[in-house]
This record gives sequence, structure tokens and C-alpha cells, in this order.
Amino acid sequence: MKSTKSLIVTLLVLIVIAALYRIIPNRPLGFAPQIAMALFGGAVIKDKKWAFALPLFSLFLSDLLFQALYALHLSVQQGFYEGQLANYIVLAVITLLGFTLKNISVLRVGAYSLLSPVLFFLLSNGAYWLGGGFDIRTNLPLEKSFAGLMQSLSQGLPFLRGSIIATIAFSAVLFGGYYLLTANAHKAKTVQA
Repeated sequence: MKSTKSLIVTLLVLIVIAALYRIIPNRPLGFAPQIAMALFGGAVIKDKKWAFALPLFSLFLSDLLFQALYALHLSVQQGFYEGQLANYIVLAVITLLGFTLKNISVLRVGAYSLLSPVLFFLLSNGAYWLGGGFDIRTNLPLEKSFAGLMQSLSQGLPFLRGSIIATIAFSAVLFGGYYLLTANAHKAKTVQA
């Protein structure tokens, strides 16, 4: 019971910290912890509902904060906008990808940390295009053609670099912290026995 309570408290703290981090003004485009959280949740958290809750609640809380700041005219970025549901679905897909991360090692976490933001980029920008997204230069709907898809992907490119760097960095923190905590807990059990 105690370990379940501490897990819940730890997850709630991570959710709040990540949500607050995401709304920091002028942070690099795409540099946010939610993709790493989805990967970590899928790979490490045994209770699948909490594995999904970790990144999704964090994203929702930060979107709620963005919306409040927007309503108060303190931010130009809306928290909730048309087509945003796709981001939540793609984060859930990344969590599912995390379920396949077995035998956690630095190499595997590194590979998944590269794959996850690229997958997020392709799926979210593809969904934006399919959902009738707009060309940010002309404010006209993107064509339902290969050229329109390429335009949607090119519009997302400024976010991709930050997303890759953030996912690698935050995965190192999350998986590294988890490794240190479990290694110390294992060491403490061995000493007590």
C-alpha cells in the first residue's frame, strides 16, 4: 500500500512539474517532457492506466494553463484548439510503444528516444494535414495532396529538433533516475538481509 501511495504522489509531482515546465515562456520550440514521459510510462509503470495518465494528464494540465493565460491575454498560445485531440492520441501511441521497450538499457532507451519524437512528428503533422489544417504562411487550407502533406510536415520541422533533444534529455533523467532509485532500493534490501 505504501509503495502504491508513493508511486501516485511521485507521478502527480511529475505531472505538475512537466505541465509547468511546458508553459515556460520562450522555451525552445518542441522542447517539452511529455514524449519522454509517455515512453517512460509505457516502459516502466506496471499499472497501465497510470502509464497513460502520466503524459496525458501532464499535457492536459499544461493545455489548461495555456488556455487560462490566453484568456487573461498573457499568452498568444491557446491551450485548446481544433485538431488537438490528435496530440493526445499520438502520446497514447508513444505510451504503447513504451510497452515494447523491454530489457531497458542505455542503447535501447536512446533508440526509442530518437524514434518517439520522429513518430510523434509524423503522426501529429499527418493528422493535422488530414484534419484540414492550414498553411501557416497563407492561412489557406492545406491541399489534400502529397504536396499538402509535405507542407504540413515542413511546418512542423521547427518543433522536431527541440522535441528530439528534449526526449533524449528527459528520458535520460526519467530512466536514469528510475535506475538509480531501483538500484539503491535493491542495495538497501541486500544490506538489510
